[in-house]
Amino acid sequence: MPTYTVEAAAGRLSKDMKQRIAAGITRAHSEATGAQGFFAQVIFREIPEGDHFLGGAPLQSDQIFVSGHIRAGRTVEQKKQLLSAIVKVVEEVAETKKRYIWVYLSDIAHSQMVEFGQVLPEPGTESQWLQSMASEDRDYLLSIG
Repeated sequence: MPTYTVEAAAGRLSKDMKQRIAAGITRAHSEATGAQGFFAQVIFREIPEGDHFLGGAPLQSDQIFVSGHIRAGRTVEQKKQLLSAIVKVVEEVAETKKRYIWVYLSDIAHSQMVEFGQVLPEPGTESQWLQSMASEDRDYLLSIG
């Protein structure tokens, strides 16, 4: 499951903005990779005033950071599509300029990830992985979206 962490100054993003950004990142991930929506999780972290520095000085701008840990095996084109879509959704929802949005993607081998009690599948084999699960686990995942 890709895990996206969105970090911004405390109070910068409203509850509604967080919901819309989470939905947009989930949609972007699914469209770029073909993976089901339940694979994407988005976590928000607020940065207290005085806890963020840029160039050694307290940050004085509207930076929003998105860090994504995704399964290795995605193509360069898929990653470019994903990066572009994430920037677009954050820019629109947060009503900020692109220069304030920083996005990083990190690849992790599927064999080094366990989620829902299972080692994750290779990209492209999600359907088989899902079908190999106990029906209770599969039903739970499918109920998420």
